[in-house]
Amino acid sequence: MRVYITAIALFILLAIAFVFGSQNEQTITLNYLIARADLSVAAAVSLFTTLGFILGLLFSLLWKFIRVIKPKNQPSRESV
Repeated sequence: MRVYITAIALFILLAIAFVFGSQNEQTITLNYLIARADLSVAAAVSLFTTLGFILGLLFSLLWKFIRVIKPKNQPSRESV
């Protein structure tokens, strides 16, 4: 059930982001360290929303992977 609620919330937030981006037809300039790009607001919102989703997914999968690999029953060190 938690997965369904999370998926629905995610789709609602993505839809809001894309609707916001599609309503703005202005062009913005993104200055990188070595480059510069002129993008529409819709393209920038789509790009950064997708990038944020992918990074969040990668970090959550990495966190889950670390928790699986980490031994669950570590022997405790007793003081002598």
